[in-house]
Amino acid sequence: MLVAGGLFGGAAQADVPPYLGIPVDQAETITSPDRLYEVIQTGAPTAIWQALEHAEVLECVWCVGTVAPLLYDASAKNREIAAWWLRRRIFGVFGPGEVYEQTVTTLATDPSAVRRADAASALGEFLVLAGMAPVATALTSDSDPSVRAAAASALGRLNSDGGGALEKAFSDPDASVRAAAFVAAGRVNAFTDVASAAAVTGDPDPVVRRVGVELLDTMVATDAAGAVLTLAQSDPDSEVRLVSCHALGSIGDTSMVPTLLAISQSDASTQVQDQARIALVRLQR
Repeated sequence: MLVAGGLFGGAAQADVPPYLGIPVDQAETITSPDRLYEVIQTGAPTAIWQALEHAEVLECVWCVGTVAPLLYDASAKNREIAAWWLRRRIFGVFGPGEVYEQTVTTLATDPSAVRRADAASALGEFLVLAGMAPVATALTSDSDPSVRAAAASALGRLNSDGGGALEKAFSDPDASVRAAAFVAAGRVNAFTDVASAAAVTGDPDPVVRRVGVELLDTMVATDAAGAVLTLAQSDPDSEVRLVSCHALGSIGDTSMVPTLLAISQSDASTQVQDQARIALVRLQR
């Protein structure tokens, strides 16, 4: 059994007394520093997630150094929960030279693209607006597309377009970056650049066209209705045609009714036909 004053000097989980008659093995308890250290060494995502959730109110400066390496763990789940826990710390994370500043430095200078991408994701999960500038810089200038894609997603998490960085990423040479930028823009409350977003209708990649049309749908982009209608009629990818029909129902332009009626009767995909019928119902309310 662990005893109080263990590896980190914290109270041991096994020593916590029952609360209101609830047996110890059935009650949630604050994860002790000793337990946190042990679980992290296993690398097991579910156990780490549980231990860190139960350590939300644990103030343990020594634990910060144990958790911080998880920001670069192979498991995305471990990376996410580590950032969640670290951003709640009063001490050891946001001071000069501490974890947050180290993460910014990693994004800017680390020779490993994998670590830079993880750093970008972490800055998004920290939910600190100071991270907007370094993430936007990575999106517009990093040489590796995986880093740029992670940076785009991080801007969405930060609810920021990065001072126009997302719009620039709509024309990134890598399709994964363009797709990440369109998805991120849909998460930014103040994003209103319909003209830049509408360019997606001519993108050569079907995944990018799909997520781009979903953004136009979210924005109720009436100015892009004609381009979306063209995709609904003739895009070679059925998923793009489907989301385009949905978007037309949201945009609410009744001049699209005849074309949607034709799609509902003749598209090669029955799912697209059904979505066109749903759009017609929405337009004719």
